[in-house]
Amino acid sequence: MTSQLNVDTIVDKAGSGGTNVKIGNTSTYVSDGGAVTQNTVQALAKSWFTKVKNGTSMKDNFNISTMTDSATGIFVIAFSNNHNNDDYAFTSSTQPDGNTSVISTCEMNTEALISTSGYTGETAYVNSSNNRTDYDYAASVVTHGDLA
Repeated sequence: MTSQLNVDTIVDKAGSGGTNVKIGNTSTYVSDGGAVTQNTVQALAKSWFTKVKNGTSMKDNFNISTMTDSATGIFVIAFSNNHNNDDYAFTSSTQPDGNTSVISTCEMNTEALISTSGYTGETAYVNSSNNRTDYDYAASVVTHGDLA
């Protein structure tokens, strides 16, 4: 027999407000039309950050313990909580600098530099003298995958 719980608000035992709700790895949500379900935990972003211009200062982040500068245009991310494997998805974006001759990217540096505990990324461009240059604008990165 299945059961259903309908509530407007969940509060702590003292009735003082919100509470922590824990959901298991097998929890699913149902689409608006009700025809499709998806695993709630797998659908959540497992890490993200927004990096301010040049350097390793982050505006905000989730599940990132450190960001270090390892070379021109190269940064290294360490997770607070590791991924289960190194096959997680990586999505990124950069803020354009208004210069139409520059294509900005934020990407994984090489597949060999992706691990369960973090990754090496690149936010750089090649200038008109064909030299790698730090990208002096904001970047954002999100990872999706299973946590350890």
